[in-house]
Amino acid sequence: MKTFYPKKQLSKESKGEQVLAELRMRIISREVKAGTVLSENQLGALFDVSRSPVREALRVLASENLVRSERMGAVVVGISEKNIEEIYDVRLMVESFTFERLLMMQTDALVQELRKTLEMMEIAIKYKDVDQFSFLDLEFHETVIKYIDHHHIMMLWTNLRPVLECLIILSMRYRMITDEKDFERVLYNHELIVEAIDKKEKNLVDLAFERNFHDVHNQVEPIWAEEEMMKTVREYSAKE
Repeated sequence: MKTFYPKKQLSKESKGEQVLAELRMRIISREVKAGTVLSENQLGALFDVSRSPVREALRVLASENLVRSERMGAVVVGISEKNIEEIYDVRLMVESFTFERLLMMQTDALVQELRKTLEMMEIAIKYKDVDQFSFLDLEFHETVIKYIDHHHIMMLWTNLRPVLECLIILSMRYRMITDEKDFERVLYNHELIVEAIDKKEKNLVDLAFERNFHDVHNQVEPIWAEEEMMKTVREYSAKE
């Protein structure tokens, strides 16, 4: 079976987590269209698992508003551009709050950790491992959010992350296909974030923040307007 979610990321996960991650990616990347009815028996056969992990995966996807439960099975809701904008709105609020807190904190350890992650991001792009780059990008931002040690902010991020992860993977694959050199700018934007945290200069923090989120919005949107491009993007790593 062709998979669209990065396989190596799931090598240590349970069958249920593998089913969930792959189903989520198929729905978000529109491999499975809105309105499709998903039955536990059909999915169990497709993924070669019992109905139990399928049932749990559908329950989680329903909580993420990607499917809705009906009598005949789970109906795919999918994700709209409005949904995507709202997800990034929440991300913006979470990270904006986080950056404000960091201005008042000792951040030497954080800066050191972020620089290590940046080095790994550079290596990933050197070897054109765009999916690994995507996970490192998420790790970079999650490290920043964790550092302020705010329980409810972390809850928001944890709820947001699974769908956001798919959006970032698709966005980065799109960038690799259409404009590989643009990763130089992406890396620079992340370097600017580290510098802003290190120096605690409000203007620099605002600049780093604006560049990073402006970048995300501009790169995600074109994918959703072109079905053929989305097909190319979701299958990018399936060539392995």
